[in-house]
Amino acid sequence: MKRAHSAESLTVRWWRRPSHTVLAIAALYLLFLTFKLPRFLEVASLISASDAAFPALPLEPVADPLRISSSRINLENSSNSDLNPDSEFQIFNPFPSRKANLSELEKVANEAWDLGLKAWEEISNYEDVNQTVVLEGNPMSCPSSVSMGDEEMADGEWLMFLPCGLAAGSAITVVGTPHEAHEEYVPELAVVKNGDGRVMVSQFVLELQGLKAVDGEEPPKILHLNPRLRGDWSHVPVIEHNTCYRMQWGSAMRCDGLPHKKDDDSVDGFSKCEKWARSDIVDSKESKTTSWLRRFIGRAKKPAMTWPFPFVEGRLFVLTLQAGVEGYHVFVGGRHVTSFAYRPGFSIEDVTGLVIKGNVDVHSAYATSLPTSHPSFSLQDVLEMKEKWKSPPLPKSPILLFIGILSASNHFAERMAVRKTWMQYADIKSSNVVARFFVALNPRKEVNAVLKKEAEYFGDIVILPFMDRYDLVVLKTIAICEYGVRNLTASYIMKCDDDAFIRLNVVLNKIKGVTPGEALYMGNLNLLHRPLRSGKWAVTFEEWPEEVYPPYANGPSYIISCNIAKFIVSQRSNQNLRIFKMEDVSMGMWVEQFNSSTPVQYSHNWKFCQYGCMENYYTAHYQSPRQMMCLWNKLKRGRAHCCNYR
Repeated sequence: MKRAHSAESLTVRWWRRPSHTVLAIAALYLLFLTFKLPRFLEVASLISASDAAFPALPLEPVADPLRISSSRINLENSSNSDLNPDSEFQIFNPFPSRKANLSELEKVANEAWDLGLKAWEEISNYEDVNQTVVLEGNPMSCPSSVSMGDEEMADGEWLMFLPCGLAAGSAITVVGTPHEAHEEYVPELAVVKNGDGRVMVSQFVLELQGLKAVDGEEPPKILHLNPRLRGDWSHVPVIEHNTCYRMQWGSAMRCDGLPHKKDDDSVDGFSKCEKWARSDIVDSKESKTTSWLRRFIGRAKKPAMTWPFPFVEGRLFVLTLQAGVEGYHVFVGGRHVTSFAYRPGFSIEDVTGLVIKGNVDVHSAYATSLPTSHPSFSLQDVLEMKEKWKSPPLPKSPILLFIGILSASNHFAERMAVRKTWMQYADIKSSNVVARFFVALNPRKEVNAVLKKEAEYFGDIVILPFMDRYDLVVLKTIAICEYGVRNLTASYIMKCDDDAFIRLNVVLNKIKGVTPGEALYMGNLNLLHRPLRSGKWAVTFEEWPEEVYPPYANGPSYIISCNIAKFIVSQRSNQNLRIFKMEDVSMGMWVEQFNSSTPVQYSHNWKFCQYGCMENYYTAHYQSPRQMMCLWNKLKRGRAHCCNYR
């Protein structure tokens, strides 16, 4: 790490060249008079009625954030935000003036910005939103059963639309035939097998998918069922279950032919994994003497039937997936094979479709006992419009920590859970810590209209007026930094997701242990991670030419000091900030750049959890609204325990 030159050495150099410095200042002044003075006077006249304006770097505290009027406005020509006393929510523009030679990511950002402008204009003309507006669809009558044939498969993917989701007792039956195994080459396997990466593969995937929340992301996988007839390159068949939300996978449950023996490993009374015959395991047979003795004392062993693996290449199968009370149950040929417990945050009511893909021919599928009405909800069913959940206004005095929470426009329940749990810490209620949600716009104007009403009431939402896309999350992070240094005087800035639970008292204690004024980058750090050059999440050399990523903290929650945030804002304003589509890697890149001139303390701790929760966590990730309430109730009883219940 390079340290900055001392103030004394800089002073000496300045006085050695007084004429050059004076000439430079004079030239800059003439340029300002020529080009910027008319624009400066125009902007000054526009904001003269406002309470405060954005100061230039170095940044000082301001009385109030500048806000934009909720009436029709020209956002593209506005400053980063403006003030309107009639508006209780804040709109923030993370885009600087446009330039030529845009990168692909910047082109996507500009397109999202243009769509956002149109969407915001629609909101302005959509003032009268009924409090009972349905957020997830209009009341409708749905069929109790759906069937489809093999002719409806397209592009190697078979899709059945389930208009009103599933309910307990719903069942889906699929008739299909697995393909014969084919040869594939796996580079990772070649390393293990002395260059021979060839493997025979036959597998398919059955997924229950939900509604896509953010453009650019895949829809959530409420259930992922993956039978691998040749196993994981080992010729031992396996069935894997999992869930995926916001393109992040949970912990897989695998069935490999060995029954689960734990007493609590059952779902609605069914074993999670049934036993099937395996070629690598031979069942021990009891001797004739032992068998005779058991029968003599009346404890004869019941005859057990060991079935083969339920899927065979080239042979027809009939699979039935049934939704129970505690989880899903899979039957093949009328025999129970496996069960998978429901996971918090993945509701069967949210299922919108069945997707089947892979090495299988689907002949037909039937869904029965489906719900006949949509599980819609209204604004008052989700949002509790109570004074106690409102956020206090931004403080005029310096604060210790500003928390920017990334949230999707339709995550009403997630935001409400955060308001009712860790945003109730005394440090937030007393404005020693400030928390705000950062939300982009939705393609549906009804959702945006409800979002606007939510923002107006609670006063804790910063609306980013561009269309939400997964690859633009990095712009939300930039907006958090800029909002934190422009509108507040915060010593530290924390970024987190709306499904992250923060033990604020512990996090504050960690921050207070840092030397005041020292640059800080705190979180669950990754070192020497390499970009993937092939596959679905491939990163091209044009996007990232280096061999490894810089040290970076996992995205769900991390903390930076204000001097790092000011550096990011300054670089962005000068259009010198390099932007990468992975926001956590981008932050690591910016911190590394700042570290080249100013030493940064990198602080790593596993308790900033990336996947789920751990005992005595600092932050827990992938927490559903129900789990948020559970974690909060446990903390109030003095226990930092996880809530990993079904």
